[in-house]
Amino acid sequence: MKIVVVGGTGLIGSKLVAKLGEHGHEAVAAAPNTGVNTITGEGLAEVLDGAQVVVDVSNSPSFEAAAVLEFFETSTRNLLAAEAAAGVGHHVAVSVVGTERMPENGYFRAKIAQEQLIEKSSIPFSLVHATQFFEFVRHIADEATDGDTVRVAPVFFQPMAGDDVAEAVGRVAVGAPLNGRIEIAGPERFRMDEFFRDVLGGWGDPRQVVTDVHAHYFGSELGERTLVPGDDGAALGQIRYRDWASRNDAGK
Repeated sequence: MKIVVVGGTGLIGSKLVAKLGEHGHEAVAAAPNTGVNTITGEGLAEVLDGAQVVVDVSNSPSFEAAAVLEFFETSTRNLLAAEAAAGVGHHVAVSVVGTERMPENGYFRAKIAQEQLIEKSSIPFSLVHATQFFEFVRHIADEATDGDTVRVAPVFFQPMAGDDVAEAVGRVAVGAPLNGRIEIAGPERFRMDEFFRDVLGGWGDPRQVVTDVHAHYFGSELGERTLVPGDDGAALGQIRYRDWASRNDAGK
């Protein structure tokens, strides 16, 4: 099966291309550095020729509200049009658990707009809502830093390893279109403040984690369950954070 992975040279995309290849699929990485640009349309027709499935794991180069919205809307429209012309039978997109719970957040609004375009298109689809990645834990801590403190809300947090994300997305890609969504998350659920207090301690990081119910997460306040899946059967990864961190020298 020919599967085109848009954003296929990035963190999740590169893992996905490798995993699909190991299972005998023709997995093609599509990204600006491989000659495919979903904003300009360059290379789209060529890379989609003969493709049965397209997986979109691309991301905006800017997280500013207007820029990220323009990226996802333009990229998705161009991609869906090219897929329709090429006869692609399954569009898979990776989104974020909780998008609908933070409509005031510019990035989440852009992901909602992307999903709506996909849902309204003629192409059968699957939406994979993932929780935060282990690989971004340091970035989350840095974003929450105020001087020598890290302000974190006492909400539920269920991050997952990039390898588990790629594994789950790969299973969806080779299966029948869901014409709906699936949620994926890590195998452990934490309190976010406790998680970061433990992780920074393990790093030997001198910053103090302060529990703050009003702490912002990339500009938005969080509800207790904003960032975790619902109770209707999310698919859970296998890799625990401590095991991942020990293998990846996390925090160094």
